[in-house]
Amino acid sequence: MQAKLHRWAAADPGRRFDDLFNLVYDPATLLVAFDRVAGNRGANTPGVDGLTVADVEERIGVSGFLDDLRAAVKDGSFRPLPVRERKIPKPGGSGKVRKIGIPVIADRVVQAALVLVLEPIFEADFLPVSYGFRPLRRAHDAIAEVHHFGTRGYRWVLDADIEAAFDSLSHTAVMDRVRLRVKDKRVLALVKAFLKAGILTEPGAVQGTMTGTPQGGILSPLIFNVAMSVLDEHVMEPWKPGGPMSTSGKRAYRRSKGAPTWRIVRYADDFVVLVHGTREDTEALREDVAAVLAPLGLRLSPSKTRVVHMGDGFEFLGFRIRWKRKRGTNKWYVYTFIAPSSVRALKAKIRALTHRTSQWEFRSVLVKLRQLMRGWAYYFRHAVAKRTFSKLDTFTWWRLVHMLRARHRWNWGQLRRHLKTASGRWVIAAGGVEYFRLQGVTVSRYSYRGAKIPSPWPSPNHA
Repeated sequence: MQAKLHRWAAADPGRRFDDLFNLVYDPATLLVAFDRVAGNRGANTPGVDGLTVADVEERIGVSGFLDDLRAAVKDGSFRPLPVRERKIPKPGGSGKVRKIGIPVIADRVVQAALVLVLEPIFEADFLPVSYGFRPLRRAHDAIAEVHHFGTRGYRWVLDADIEAAFDSLSHTAVMDRVRLRVKDKRVLALVKAFLKAGILTEPGAVQGTMTGTPQGGILSPLIFNVAMSVLDEHVMEPWKPGGPMSTSGKRAYRRSKGAPTWRIVRYADDFVVLVHGTREDTEALREDVAAVLAPLGLRLSPSKTRVVHMGDGFEFLGFRIRWKRKRGTNKWYVYTFIAPSSVRALKAKIRALTHRTSQWEFRSVLVKLRQLMRGWAYYFRHAVAKRTFSKLDTFTWWRLVHMLRARHRWNWGQLRRHLKTASGRWVIAAGGVEYFRLQGVTVSRYSYRGAKIPSPWPSPNHA
């Protein structure tokens, strides 16, 4: 079903799809949607009704739950409930919080069903310069693209920050974009109902949602990408076939005449515009971008949006990217480092887990550290990270050593007897779980995939 929708959408860019509603409440679609919800990390986090996936499976039964949900969607009696607000710390140790909205399980399943139906259609329109929350694409592809074009002279950067992007998005603007591809009024009404569902705040008050799409909803990333595709298309308009930047020859000709070339790289609401030109060219693009975002209800943060040269470096998706001279040579390259804010955020989590007076069982501490550090290391292992990994490994090792000394009142001799093996190797372990050595993670260059990123719905081969 998804492959057909994607093929039809790609074959006819102007096609508006009708009769999609029956696909949304199809039993097979709802079953796949429930499996996706059950497989998410938030499966055991309840919405305003207090139900988790485990409650549905044990107390209601999946089959009965989906039958009732299908009937409600089909007859039009289904109404989304307000999302439960939860505030979580923003990464980077800034002390600021991010508001997320947690829908009830039934709403999550219907949202997942909508994504199953709508995503193949809109994916046919999305440009390859956006990477966030799209199938088979990841943050590393966005970083690799910045590295690729930075190496080729695109060294002025519009480092953009949108103020409260998910909270400020205009419902009118995003629904207009959805209508360009979806004609089915029942599907449009369902999407709009989720946008207008409201929020149950932490103090317990219900607030209406006149703008925005709550972070935490399964449908929200797709809806946001649909809206932001306006910006992608505007910035990349000259790159279309026949456009003034459509070929490397045309781009070189523009630059020979003193005109700039540019390219956007976007991951959800985080984006940069890379410019092969001057600061003035980049400042002009800043105004152009702001004008495109305004009808969407979005605005660039005056304090956080800046024009910077890659030689001074900038942060993007947790990395710090900088054009600099290679040590010991006169050659300059674009390097990708781990951003200091990312290191600070990890250290804060390590400190919280390894406090000397912690009452956690030591094995549980090692398990939590392994999960935390492995995920972090595997995300950043494609950066220039070996030295950072080594320093963090030493930092964590000593935190654990001091934790053990305080807990068991060991002196250094006792510590040595407990941790040093017969082979002379020092090992921190408990209950069969050994401390994960961050310095042992292999660092490697991430290959730029560019246009080679496959589609999850490839065209059939009739050969």
